[in-house]
Amino acid sequence: MKKAVGFMLISVLGFSLMNLTVKYLDRLPATELVLFRSIVSLVLSLYFIRRRNLSPWGNQKIYLIGRGLAGVTALSLFFYTLQKLPLGSAITLQYLSPIFTALFGIFILKEKVKWWQWIFFALSFAGIALIKGFDSEISPLLFVLGISSSVFAGLAYNFIRKVKNTDHPLVVVLYFPLIATPVMAIISLFNWVTPIGWEWGLLLLMGVLTQIAQINMTKALQLVEANEITGFKYLGVVFALGFDFFLFGYTYEWPVLIGIVLVISGVLFNLLLKAHLRQRAKKRNAA
Repeated sequence: MKKAVGFMLISVLGFSLMNLTVKYLDRLPATELVLFRSIVSLVLSLYFIRRRNLSPWGNQKIYLIGRGLAGVTALSLFFYTLQKLPLGSAITLQYLSPIFTALFGIFILKEKVKWWQWIFFALSFAGIALIKGFDSEISPLLFVLGISSSVFAGLAYNFIRKVKNTDHPLVVVLYFPLIATPVMAIISLFNWVTPIGWEWGLLLLMGVLTQIAQINMTKALQLVEANEITGFKYLGVVFALGFDFFLFGYTYEWPVLIGIVLVISGVLFNLLLKAHLRQRAKKRNAA
């Protein structure tokens, strides 16, 4: 568990800095950002896979392809909301993914969700309702897109867990750019905007940060149950609020901040209580 937490914290920092680069690249279409990110990730993934002498195709190809498709959809929707909304609001919507991770886990991973987890899930959704009701920046369309992003992210996390015993983390990461690159290249042909100046550097940085974050997230998800560790992603909201305030001068109304706290609390309470019960069960079994 300690190793998994360490990997996830590195992942959260990497993704937070990546989100910041996306915000500064708001002149470019979201699909184009996904394309550039995928190209960098594809090159780095193939390089490290070759160094380790691994097969790039993996073993459970259906789940690996599913991970790629779900991940591409989630990221495209997320990038679009990042560009249109304040960072804190966009990330909070997307970070409902641990709830959907747990829900999909019931069917895909056969993981159980306890009755008290539903209470904490309800707490998080109450927070989302507050954010939607008081944040004037969130239109109905952006709200739906943000929620949809978290749904597909939750699905992707389950596919990652599904192949934990059969496929190397680098291979799992590879399947995202392997699918995203050709799909986003075709879509980008219809709305291409050529990057200029410093945008090229930010695009490269975005890809590198993504690779670091993805590999560490994959390692974390393959060490413990999906609904135990993905809650740590909510720490990214803290980074986002700081970026909004110090870099973009954006301030939130109190009801919105309370909603964000409720969302984070619902997931963290779920995480902490489940960890406590697992430890107590281990001690009981050992006795």
